[in-house]
Amino acid sequence: MTSTAEHSPAAPLAERRPQVTVDDLLAGLQPSFRFADVSFDSYIPDPAHPSQAEAVEALRGFSETVGASTSSGLLGRLFGRRPASTAPAGIYLDGGFGVGKTHLLASLYHAAGSRGVPETKRAFGTFVEYTNLVGALSFRRTVEVLSGYELVCIDEFELDDAGDTTLMSRLLRELADAGVKLAATSNTLPGSLGEGRFAAADFKREIQVLADQFRVIRVDGEDYRHRGLPEAPPPLQTGELERFAEEHFADQQIVVDDFSALCEHLSEVHPSRYRQLISGVEVLVLKDVETITAQSLALRFVVLADRLYDQDVRLIASGVPFDQLFTEEMMSGGYMKKYHRAVSRLTALARAGQMGEQAL
Repeated sequence: MTSTAEHSPAAPLAERRPQVTVDDLLAGLQPSFRFADVSFDSYIPDPAHPSQAEAVEALRGFSETVGASTSSGLLGRLFGRRPASTAPAGIYLDGGFGVGKTHLLASLYHAAGSRGVPETKRAFGTFVEYTNLVGALSFRRTVEVLSGYELVCIDEFELDDAGDTTLMSRLLRELADAGVKLAATSNTLPGSLGEGRFAAADFKREIQVLADQFRVIRVDGEDYRHRGLPEAPPPLQTGELERFAEEHFADQQIVVDDFSALCEHLSEVHPSRYRQLISGVEVLVLKDVETITAQSLALRFVVLADRLYDQDVRLIASGVPFDQLFTEEMMSGGYMKKYHRAVSRLTALARAGQMGEQAL
């Protein structure tokens, strides 16, 4: 049996100050560890929601159009000419949380690779990662770099920040003009699933010029992260956290953080560095989790939650349960989609850490 001395906890996240270069940001534009090997075949549609199977077939067809512009040659790309085809320039998946939209988007990315499109011509990242890239490179330079790609995938397109939405809309317009195939996902508000294409309508309005070039696909279903599963386990006692982690994950990299210290640190580290912040972490122990009341911190914690989920980091925590991490006002306010997604993902990771389940 491995001794705890050989696997002592690594430096807390609150003590890490990762340095990230522009090359690091570009290299990170690919599906995370969690979605590194997914495919259309590994996506299991829910028979109760036929739109899921329909989405798979639509994306399979769309994947066959990626790279087709290479046949038009250099002049065709320079002048934005596309081969004669009825295929849309972009495809947009609209649906609730946990219906597998990221799985499908990553499958599209991999399918393009199977058709011969190299990694250097494919980009996959979250909305936040692309806005971070613009901040690091400048808007014009980002357009120049991504215009050389065949496919750009934007996961979790966000409509709750007018400035960022306008920025990304401009970026998408210029990439579409350059002949780049585009794919995006976003989340319908949890309470709006029965009210028609709420998120889709917002998306089409915000990207007005591109609206007619995007095919909108509705993906219905339940949040598979909690479909038929028990509720999240109650938090443990603070004094037993480290012992629990060592007993159950002795051969993995364990990091222990005081929640308040971590939150203070997050306010000082740019979200673009959170992927590197958690590098190497397999199990994160959070002591004395509290409800976050400051909106700016809450939004940063959402980004951390996404990065933890991407890397399948198990969570073991004390304090309030994760469904109480954000205030009621936040969970029903303008950024509610972000907060609901974060709670869903953190709950899945807590199940993995404290109940031994796979974090789907």
